[in-house]
Amino acid sequence: MGRYEEAGVDVNAGYEMVKKIKADVKSTERLGILGALGSFGGMFDLSTLNLTEPVLVSGTDGVGTKLMIAQMLDKHNTIGIDCVAMCVNDILAQGAEPLYFLDYIATGKNEPEKMAQIVSGVAEGCRQASAALIGGETAEMPDMYAKEEYDLAGFAVGAVEKKAILDDKLPEAGMALIGLPSNGLHSNGFSLVRQILFKDHHVDLAEKPAQLAGQTVGEALLAPTKIYVKEVLPLIKAGLIKGVSHITGGGLIENLPRMFGDDLQAQLNLSSWEVPGIFTYLKEMGNLELTDCLETFNMGIGLVLAVSLADVSQVEQELTAQGEKFYQIGTLVKRPANEAKIVINV
Repeated sequence: MGRYEEAGVDVNAGYEMVKKIKADVKSTERLGILGALGSFGGMFDLSTLNLTEPVLVSGTDGVGTKLMIAQMLDKHNTIGIDCVAMCVNDILAQGAEPLYFLDYIATGKNEPEKMAQIVSGVAEGCRQASAALIGGETAEMPDMYAKEEYDLAGFAVGAVEKKAILDDKLPEAGMALIGLPSNGLHSNGFSLVRQILFKDHHVDLAEKPAQLAGQTVGEALLAPTKIYVKEVLPLIKAGLIKGVSHITGGGLIENLPRMFGDDLQAQLNLSSWEVPGIFTYLKEMGNLELTDCLETFNMGIGLVLAVSLADVSQVEQELTAQGEKFYQIGTLVKRPANEAKIVINV
């Protein structure tokens, strides 16, 4: 045993992990990638994109304390999808096409099988986003984490033609707001979720409450964040979308106003979309006010599109053709003086 291994770090486990993930990494290859797994840096050839004035758009994020649920359930093969989704959906909101992704896993003990499960989820997220997994890092830090613990974060880069960037100047009064459904909680609000379920109550994750329609609590909590790239990017490239808002931490209240200027107001109708049962369950268990939910959770809407009225029919036809559900959840109007940028009518 070498001195590094005596200190708690097994370099051989790292080599074993790389062997296990090679097939998953290869499955994410796309036009533009250079080099191979194991190089010191990941490379991408921008010249393959045929953009006149390419602008790179970057996003980085983690999964938050949803990781603790994965660790409680010893289920690690979907949490990587969440990590990719949190980054690529943000890039999409600027009108950019995600190109590549890198992940970072920090753990108390490198267990190659568990780490490979995590990366398999990352690779699946990359496939869903048509992004290449071109690199990553696994850091074994026994004095920082317990041996069964890990943290996961990621970094994505996309590109967009400069003149096609989506910014807050494009949405206008009179435009429709089309909401695309979430896959449950996605990766936000889990500190409140854990407070409700494990501190205020002692919920068994195997329970199947009536609100979840046959799902266990654990299954509902771990449902991976939806990735919207394949459905929405073609609409953006066709010029049919004037704004995109990714509904993450802070819910609709915080995120939707980031999409448009201060002179506009979003008027939403809460009754216009289906709120998944997990939110009803948490609201009842936590004795939460509706405002608490709207300021914390996505409440069933993962992405909001601003669309000119003349384009609504075509957008809805395209989404339907791709099997994507959608709701007309509201409109943009001129913002009345001294009023908030968003009003949600119950």
